[in-house]
Amino acid sequence: MLNWDDYNQEESSAVTAPEPAVVAAAAAAQQVAETPAAPAAAATDTTTPEPATAAMQAAEAAIANMDASAGEEELEMGAARISVDEKAMINCRADLNQLVPFKYDWAWQKYLDGCANHWMPQEINMTADVATWKSKEGLTDDERRIVMRSLGYFSTADSLVANNLVLGIYRLVTNPECRQYLLRQAFEEAIHTHAYQYCIESLGMDEGEVFNMYREVPSVAKKAAWSISHTHELSDPNFSTGTIEADQQLLRNLIGFYGVTEGIFFYCGFTQILSMGRRNKMTGVAEQFQYILRDESMHLNFGIDVINQIKLENPHLWTEEFKEEVTQMILEGTALEIEYARDTMPRGVLGMNAAMMEEYLHFIANRRLTQLGLTEQFPGATNPFPWMSEIMDLRKEKNFFETRVIEYQTGGALSWD
Repeated sequence: MLNWDDYNQEESSAVTAPEPAVVAAAAAAQQVAETPAAPAAAATDTTTPEPATAAMQAAEAAIANMDASAGEEELEMGAARISVDEKAMINCRADLNQLVPFKYDWAWQKYLDGCANHWMPQEINMTADVATWKSKEGLTDDERRIVMRSLGYFSTADSLVANNLVLGIYRLVTNPECRQYLLRQAFEEAIHTHAYQYCIESLGMDEGEVFNMYREVPSVAKKAAWSISHTHELSDPNFSTGTIEADQQLLRNLIGFYGVTEGIFFYCGFTQILSMGRRNKMTGVAEQFQYILRDESMHLNFGIDVINQIKLENPHLWTEEFKEEVTQMILEGTALEIEYARDTMPRGVLGMNAAMMEEYLHFIANRRLTQLGLTEQFPGATNPFPWMSEIMDLRKEKNFFETRVIEYQTGGALSWD
């Protein structure tokens, strides 16, 4: 996986060299500034400028040279005012610094909704969870397994998601209002990783064990490996769009990222933890997962909109062969999540079992396929956990710890009385 040092080296090698006139002026200014002051006897010679004055003159000369050559090379993205029709989701040559006029109002609205749904992990009281976790009678072995597996997968999965957002998707999606939401999403992924760390630290878990599950536990490692292999280009600084093959590869990565990683791989763990909260167990962890799930629901909806907009603007990418490939990706993700469900629930627990979760994941897979304009692969699949839909409602939440409805707004405005 790409790390920051690699990324910085790639970026530094690609920085455009400064104008020769600027380099020369800067060198002259440095040389003058380092020249020792003249002896006191020569101080009356007014023809030699002071070092500071000479440096300023060199800087002014550099600016004059820049002004003289300003028209020789056009800015890469152009400096003219742009129209809505010039904007595009990918491969856009319009100025990305010009946020308005909006072309995709839905992207800006999602940014505003995300800002309204701000929260922080420390706002949630973990005292009862700590007591439950430390008590031998607080949870069964199967329930402890679910908590450990969930924190083990999500603690590193959201870091992977954040890396892809920052290093790839933001660079390759060439629309400013979409980029505005991506900035918000990246911040939310940081909050999610913070929340998992906060839970792990509060419960006194072995941090090394939890954070390394994606390398050591097969059902967790397989999901992580699939996500990395199907989003590889997003973190490759040398990857760029502009050809049919590259544009399809971006679309493939976005579907792997939004459609499978965030759209399927998160659902078993979220359902398990939220079911635990509904039974008044680990309510602090469940409350954090509740907020995270609704953030992720908006991330998913945004990603599906981006994918469908790219399809709309580039219909030549959405071939029959490509549709079959995408369908297979959704089926692979579903199979891996079912395997994870069987690993985390070898027996019935929390009013659910692996068979019920398999039915739920078939239902979720059908949803992802239809959202992408593809054919359902599990006819008749139903949702055995209808309460999950209520929890994901972005406008209102039923607080299942206190059985009342409250507005979901910024964390500081929430009332927990």
